[in-house]
Amino acid sequence: MSDQDPPATKIRLTEDAEATGDTLAAYDYWRAGSGRTKVPGIIKCFGSRPDFLRQVVDFSNTIHFSEGHLSRRHKEMIASYVSYLNRCPY
Repeated sequence: MSDQDPPATKIRLTEDAEATGDTLAAYDYWRAGSGRTKVPGIIKCFGSRPDFLRQVVDFSNTIHFSEGHLSRRHKEMIASYVSYLNRCPY
């Protein structure tokens, strides 16, 4: 495995092209809130549980975009650095 290869996972990811029904609706819910079109792997790993995915998205949005001790900029920098350490594209 090179540094460019995504890490192998034991969790089955539901790809965009195969998402239907509640999973597709949950992906669209994430897209609407993020402004992004490509669903990342961390979201796809919840594809088999779209009800839980919506809760994760809501929780994540609360953590990242609510006022607190850290600014959004600092939260994004920490998330980017942790993703880098985990060799996860962010």
